[in-house]
Amino acid sequence: MSEAGGGRGCGSSVPQRAPWSLVAATAAFCLVSATSVWTAGAAPMSREERQKLGNQVLEMFDHAYGNYMEHAYPADELMPLTCRGRVRGQEPSRGDVDDALGKFSLTLIDSLDTLVVLNKTKEFEDAVRKVLRDVNLDNDVVVSVFETNIRVLGGLLGGHSLAIMLKEKGEYMQWYNDELLQMAKQLGYKLLPAFNTTSGLPYPRINLKFGIRKPEARTGTETDTCTACAGTLILEFAALSRFTGATIFEEYARKALDFLWEKRQRSSNLVGVTINIHTGDWVRKDSGVGAGIDSYYEYLLKAYVLLGDDSFLERFNTHYDAIMRYISQPPLLLDVHIHKPMLNARTWMDALLAFFPGLQVLKGDIRPAIETHEMLYQVIKKHNFLPEAFTTDFRVHWAQHPLRPEFAESTYFLYKATGDPYYLEVGKTLIENLNKYARVPCGFAAMKDVRTGSHEDRMDSFFLAEMFKYLYLLFADKEDIIFDIEDYIFTTEAHLLPLWLSTTNQSISKKNTTSEYTELDDSNFDWTCPNTQILFPNDPLYAQSIREPLKNVVDKSCPRGIIRVREESFRSGAKPPLRARDFMATNPEHLEILKKMGVSLIHLKDGRVQLVQHAIQAASSIDAEDGLRFMQEMIELSSQQQKEQQLPPRAVQIVSHPFFGRVVLTAGPAQFGLDLSKHKETRGFVASSKPYNGCSELTNPEAVMGKIALIQRGQCMFAEKARNIQNAGAIGGIVIDDNEGSSSDTAPLFQMAGDGKDTDDIKIPMLFLFSKEGSIILDAIREYEEVEVLLSDKAKDRDPEMENEEQPSSENDSQSAEQITSSSQEVDLVDQGSPEESSLNSQPESLSPADTDNAASVSPSEQISNPMENHETTSLDGECTDLDNQLQEQSETEEDSNPNVSWGKKVQPIDSILADWNEDIEAFEMMEKDEL
Repeated sequence: MSEAGGGRGCGSSVPQRAPWSLVAATAAFCLVSATSVWTAGAAPMSREERQKLGNQVLEMFDHAYGNYMEHAYPADELMPLTCRGRVRGQEPSRGDVDDALGKFSLTLIDSLDTLVVLNKTKEFEDAVRKVLRDVNLDNDVVVSVFETNIRVLGGLLGGHSLAIMLKEKGEYMQWYNDELLQMAKQLGYKLLPAFNTTSGLPYPRINLKFGIRKPEARTGTETDTCTACAGTLILEFAALSRFTGATIFEEYARKALDFLWEKRQRSSNLVGVTINIHTGDWVRKDSGVGAGIDSYYEYLLKAYVLLGDDSFLERFNTHYDAIMRYISQPPLLLDVHIHKPMLNARTWMDALLAFFPGLQVLKGDIRPAIETHEMLYQVIKKHNFLPEAFTTDFRVHWAQHPLRPEFAESTYFLYKATGDPYYLEVGKTLIENLNKYARVPCGFAAMKDVRTGSHEDRMDSFFLAEMFKYLYLLFADKEDIIFDIEDYIFTTEAHLLPLWLSTTNQSISKKNTTSEYTELDDSNFDWTCPNTQILFPNDPLYAQSIREPLKNVVDKSCPRGIIRVREESFRSGAKPPLRARDFMATNPEHLEILKKMGVSLIHLKDGRVQLVQHAIQAASSIDAEDGLRFMQEMIELSSQQQKEQQLPPRAVQIVSHPFFGRVVLTAGPAQFGLDLSKHKETRGFVASSKPYNGCSELTNPEAVMGKIALIQRGQCMFAEKARNIQNAGAIGGIVIDDNEGSSSDTAPLFQMAGDGKDTDDIKIPMLFLFSKEGSIILDAIREYEEVEVLLSDKAKDRDPEMENEEQPSSENDSQSAEQITSSSQEVDLVDQGSPEESSLNSQPESLSPADTDNAASVSPSEQISNPMENHETTSLDGECTDLDNQLQEQSETEEDSNPNVSWGKKVQPIDSILADWNEDIEAFEMMEKDEL
């Protein structure tokens, strides 16, 4: 870049408020120039071998992309195990993971600029024509604003950036007339309604066709979003504004960033994971650099590089100082509580933090980047891939690996900064592992369990958008790329935006809203890019000296021998360990095996059963390892049920005098009977069944005929209750919890499942109410006799004419505080394949009990212990959403600092968390009560 050559270059530090051109040029220039500096510490790799590996990356991309185009296109993603496309609504729901799919050929759009980077210009031109011909952005689909922005809007803008570059070169894309940009502008306007909040933070989801508020939109009721979801917009939205001259996009993205900055915790300068988009209150107060926050920090620094607004750099530096003070515990990066940053909020790390060493390279802080990267590499060498989450002693916490590219990204940036051929060897290992363990005939399949090597029928679009791009660039020489990569900045999805946008259409007023800084460590502001003359003074073994102490950190903490011993015992005729799918709570032999593995069953007051593993109580280290595997399998088993059967909460609305629709009760749905989301709501008067439990033929059929029957939970399966009241002529049923005092405010909601038999004969709607909500209806019957309710998928508007006739009493006003909320999820693991209660919504938070005696339910506080420690517990949950949203939602139910906490109940954070800062006891009490 011209400005790098004429500027201060890498030989000087960049001041804290350097103009954009200097920092952008310097950052790009340093990453390139450093490659010739470093040759010691590892054997240099010959150009021939690098070319061979680069060609191998090209072949791998062809295998993945070719199979997508052959077997999946125009679907959003390829299902590589079954060789078909994944179409939203045609495959079993995966919860929020599917929010990335919008029936807009996601993988093709996400791969556009990768084709150019890999010098596949003809394929790129063909792909652009397909996008313009086939892709529809006006589908009636609810999608994630965050994922659509970084993947689709970013993909279109990246494709446009390289299309105009190729057109300027004169050989390809001569017909192109900004068509991709026009599609990006159309999509941008479709996303704008999500920002219609008082805070400026966007709704997490939007309907591409109907927006937010329309009844057909099926969205707009959400109250929370993740920090990364709201803070990862500025690059794409600003680029769209700069390309088109429409300033509104950049203005909205800046407003969201400004709001997040103002809501940071002022004492620690940290932000939480989840925030209320209307009030700005932090919903989850744990803070880290992984899932839920990661790209917020990334976009602050890169927004400064791309746009030149020094307030972004000041904010990033302030946050970075807090990260290095509290979160960074080299080589670990551990979540803390924003109000008590000296206290760890969890004892595990998620895979998404693997991007952070790469961001530290751009920042210029090389030592901690090398340390964390090396730790992650050691985990990969042990498990072949980076697990979705792993503990501080490097054991698998969540075993999935959806082919995430963040580690490859950091490897690329570290190599560009240091030139150390060690990182080429790291990249070679990644290539070998992908081909050996993830490659299948129809593409590359995500790992369902890195320990067993089992696959998942999934190949996310980011695999093509990022993984192959970073791996190819790692081994490519400058002449291997048909354009200068240093003229562009990478988005979080590795899409390329040109740096010249900073001087184009600068109509956005740059108001510096950054203020109220704490005193910062000046060393964090010395460089905004790696300065090789300073980083490696007279010490060519600098990077190696940092890595060396970490070489065996994983093996020391987590010996490999246990698995080998177990495998040998199988061959010698020993009985294989108990598998979760075979477990029966009524089997004495199974309970004895659990005891041997150090797993105990605890019956909670609310009827749930909690599984806890104390490795110290296991009969041997091998049994402890089996116990760990059993606990993980139990979660995976429940997760499968959640994927297959997910329904949102329903509403019971009291519409008769004197309520007139004011009282709305949150109800759990059923997996059988009339689906209220697809059919007209059911309205009718309520009547109690006799017997009240509904487990036998009703003795009062005349009382429930044509009415909605009230039934008590317990003593038989839900489907049996439904059949009995249906046979008596009821038009619907409401099951009321028999656990006195239970409430949707404090207990996770669940959905009622069938009895393992065909339930197509059940035609009436069935809903479940906890005791507190059910008591409101029962009290109303006692006082008013005739009570009419509406069963529906969501609350209906009240009738103003009926309201005007008579106002409800103050007592009823107080009752109307019951509102529909987005409920948590319960999963029931019931013997013999007949779960009565199953998953609800997309936030797995607990595993619930069944009404029958043979249930083996696992609570959200189900915990595993580390066989190498005395009683280190880690909470296990079912699978969740994104993930990038997936890890984020699971971690909402995690709390490792106190293993005795029962997480079946949701408690509001105490009001005094900002006071008495120095009292540690208050911190522990608060962490017990927070929803982490």
